Amino acid sequence: MSVPPIPKDPPGGRRAVAVWGIGVAVYFVAVIFRTSLGVAGLDAADRFHVGASALATFSLLQLLVYAGMQIPVGLMVDRLGTKKVLTLGAVLFTVGQIGFALSPSYGMALAARALLGCGDAMTFISVLRLGTRWFPARRGPLVAQLAGLVGMAGNLVSTLVLAPVLHGVGWVPAFAGSAVAGLVVLVPLVLFLRDHPEGYEPRPEPAAAATAADGGAARAGGFVRRQIRESWSEPGTRLGLWVHFTTQFPAMVFLLLWGMPYLVEAQGLSRTAAGGLLTLVVVSHMTLGLAYGQIVGRSQSARIPLVVGTVGLTALLWASVLLYPGAHAPLRLLVTLCLVLGSCGPASMIGFDFARPANPPERQGTASGITNMGGFIASMTTLLAVGILLDATGDNYRIAFSTVFVLEAAGIVQILRLRPRALARERERPVPVPAAEGARQEPGRFDRAAV
Repeated sequence: MSVPPIPKDPPGGRRAVAVWGIGVAVYFVAVIFRTSLGVAGLDAADRFHVGASALATFSLLQLLVYAGMQIPVGLMVDRLGTKKVLTLGAVLFTVGQIGFALSPSYGMALAARALLGCGDAMTFISVLRLGTRWFPARRGPLVAQLAGLVGMAGNLVSTLVLAPVLHGVGWVPAFAGSAVAGLVVLVPLVLFLRDHPEGYEPRPEPAAAATAADGGAARAGGFVRRQIRESWSEPGTRLGLWVHFTTQFPAMVFLLLWGMPYLVEAQGLSRTAAGGLLTLVVVSHMTLGLAYGQIVGRSQSARIPLVVGTVGLTALLWASVLLYPGAHAPLRLLVTLCLVLGSCGPASMIGFDFARPANPPERQGTASGITNMGGFIASMTTLLAVGILLDATGDNYRIAFSTVFVLEAAGIVQILRLRPRALARERERPVPVPAAEGARQEPGRFDRAAV
């Protein structure tokens, strides 16, 4: 199969950092809103008078919308550009956060979380696309990990700032006040963000040009189907999805909803101590994200060992905690578990490092959307399973959290199955030659050995 030329590598530099920083700030706020329920799960149960299954539905619906939007958002980013999609996302997640603050009933609160999830879904794929448009390809793994790191900083804000504010001033002031952050990031987003540097416009997509010229819905539908079909046909895209699926969800489920109830109700910790452990997961993520990005940037062969090692260590620590004899695991074991859970996010970002070289620039949004679905599908499944099992077993967390091992096993099987085909395809596909520091990539230059 012939591969079309890849546009010249963007130059990076200070302006790239400034523009990318605006997009990352939007993602930072989205993560604060996304994870705000993680520190308010017990308060939400009291406010809306619901049990574990109904409480899990908040996060489940939010993630269902998020995951369901990934491919449409990827297509939107490929067709409309980053700025338009990010702006729409910021408006939606801000309205959703305000709605959640003011909702008088469980049903209205569910609708608000769904709206928040829709806006949140538009942020990360846009930020990944922004990074590929403004930075050289050799910076891709590090830039993606840095975006994930800033997102985790948003999780840190939820834990360290929103939690004490919630308990100090109450539900409505805390959630409505936090929504102001969404309005703040909209201003530089609208005024200063640009999709790409001047002179580095993406190559026109033939199908898109035909669609614009003819105005035909049939052509537009054909373009969408082709984007999805060709992205999915790449083994690297499918491998990226399963890497994301297998690595992200243990920490996501812990931080998004079940970590605080588990540590307080099952392990007997105070809310303050539990909040400290949740913070430890975030700090570990931020530290390891930099390390993972540097390692993968220097050696592509390290990707699978990092993924498999992270999954294996996570399963080992969860088993040690859940099977520990006695009512409560020792604090040092819980601390170790939280440190290891911090590696899940950086490992999940490696999924994009399989999808990125497998697809040309005009399919990056679609391929990233497919990849990003993986972890959120796994998180939704686990959130729901844990809630159902807690209700069915009388809050037996050992049984409920056993679902982690089932999903990790299924994911590892798929990763090992797809790995040979994906790596073989990478060796076949031309990729841009990494330009020298400060130099521009010449269009049409390739290096088949670069991966």
